[in-house]
Amino acid sequence: MIVLRSLILAWGDLLRPRILSLVAMGIGLTILLFVALQAGTFWLIRLVTPGSFALPWLGSVDVGDALSWGSLALFPLMGFFLMAPVAAGFSGLFADRVADAVEDIHYPASRGRALDFLDGMLESLAVMAAVLGVAILSLMLTPFLGPLAPLLFYGANGWLLGREFFQMAARRHLDAPLASDMRRRHGLRVTLAGALVAVALTIPVVNIGVPLLAAAAFTHLFHLLSAGTGRNSGHRRG
Repeated sequence: MIVLRSLILAWGDLLRPRILSLVAMGIGLTILLFVALQAGTFWLIRLVTPGSFALPWLGSVDVGDALSWGSLALFPLMGFFLMAPVAAGFSGLFADRVADAVEDIHYPASRGRALDFLDGMLESLAVMAAVLGVAILSLMLTPFLGPLAPLLFYGANGWLLGREFFQMAARRHLDAPLASDMRRRHGLRVTLAGALVAVALTIPVVNIGVPLLAAAAFTHLFHLLSAGTGRNSGHRRG
């Protein structure tokens, strides 16, 4: 199966020194971002909550202090729902560098051209906003959807992440309309790969390195699909 083969090849690539250094940077940035988010939540709660009040037997209780420390329990939940949009954002920073390394190693005769930095970042930010919207919607609907909530979360994020990562891989070789057309023709495989990435993003610790795994996997997926259709994936961008 092409999707699984792409993920297996990408996993092996993560251990290569050239890509492992990017993984280390990605892990550092991810940890820094989530610590900053948690610290911001902690101090915001202390800022907006009232002072203390008295409880029988317990005496005076500082509400801001109790709620701010209690917010630390939200850290795992924050990671579960926000790791997908963080992955979409980081893809714009690292995807081209990972794709360069993967193509140098596996597809030297079919290397693509990097996207303009601004173009890649704007696309990443747009999808990051969409994925964040899905995360917030999933969180709000979880009490009502019950066991169906994960289907919404993984299905929607699978489509969005698959679209983002595949589009970035394809646009190294194809103009935007051709890249979109190829993504639509292989929509099921692209969405399945995106859903597997979304699942990996909800696994603690593992999820920190998943954005770069996804960038490598979708680079492989593009080349394997191109080879399977006999399409020449060489530089067709204008």
